[in-house]
Amino acid sequence: MTEPTNHTTQQPGLILGPGPSQWWDSERVSCPRVLRCSDGMWRMWYYGRDRNFDRDINLPTGHCGMAISEDGIHWQRVQGPLTMGAVFEPHPDPNRFDSAHVGVSDVRYSDGYYWMWYFGGDNNFTQVGNMRAKGVRMQPGCAISGDGLHWVRLEGPHRGAFLPVGESGDFDELFCGFPQVLRENDGSWKLYYHTLHPEKGFLVGLAVSKDGLHWEKVGQVLGPGAAGRFDERGAGTRYVLPIDNQYVMFYEGVNNSGYHCIGIATSTDGQHWQKQDGDEVGGAVFAHAQPGSGRWDARAVGTPCVVPLENGGWYMYYIGANEGGTDELTTQHQIGLAVSDGNNFAKWKRWGE
Repeated sequence: MTEPTNHTTQQPGLILGPGPSQWWDSERVSCPRVLRCSDGMWRMWYYGRDRNFDRDINLPTGHCGMAISEDGIHWQRVQGPLTMGAVFEPHPDPNRFDSAHVGVSDVRYSDGYYWMWYFGGDNNFTQVGNMRAKGVRMQPGCAISGDGLHWVRLEGPHRGAFLPVGESGDFDELFCGFPQVLRENDGSWKLYYHTLHPEKGFLVGLAVSKDGLHWEKVGQVLGPGAAGRFDERGAGTRYVLPIDNQYVMFYEGVNNSGYHCIGIATSTDGQHWQKQDGDEVGGAVFAHAQPGSGRWDARAVGTPCVVPLENGGWYMYYIGANEGGTDELTTQHQIGLAVSDGNNFAKWKRWGE
């Protein structure tokens, strides 16, 4: 069963907003992860929440759902088997790492199954600076599905998770969130994630594996940019893929005013990265809309997901946030689409511009 979606196409880039009042995503949608599937359909998994989800968890996460499209632009929600149409939700066991909230951050199709890498947190409070944050000690998990709607969790060694939060003093002692996994041609695996350090800002970490189940942390691989750059306060959500015999990381950075843009870094080995300056504000390759414009994405663009097209170009799905909010729950998140300038993945424009 699908739910017809009202498209707000008057605003460039905007392709999916919050769902109907009785759906799991009626308050916000975030972090699209899109696949072009062998049956010709496009499938998008994303996370969000309804207005009654735990307000003590000041994050955009909650449940996960799915939408489908014939062209990658116009989307319909699919009603999942779980709460209010979700396809994935917090685990009922309070002792697990993902018992309070979950968010999808990577979906791949391999060996006849969809593989979802996600992250979650429990109901414990953690002191973060001057505030007590609930569910912030996030960790990565994995689930598999035959149809993209019904998911079975794989059990990791850390209360179900596949990576532990760092020890005191480690760069990732607060959380290990938003995992993205690459399976290499030699059979090895890379898992990228990010964290928030109270002094250094948002930092990207890397773990490696020989089998995709047992992981060893390598450490921090990307951090804040120089003063005045779009990523002065750090690098967070990201999407890594091989392009032209190199790794390219599309990543979300935040500047000193709290505005978010997307930039790129490149690497020959997936571990050592070089940031590449784009033509947008602060060296970004894709920037938020003009501040003060009232546009739906004038505060932030982030959580990039880059999908290759048959013509050699690219689609980049992202979330946008508007101005005026004071935190995650008072800023509206919606899903957008940008299109590359031909095969140049360093130049983008919003769909509909």
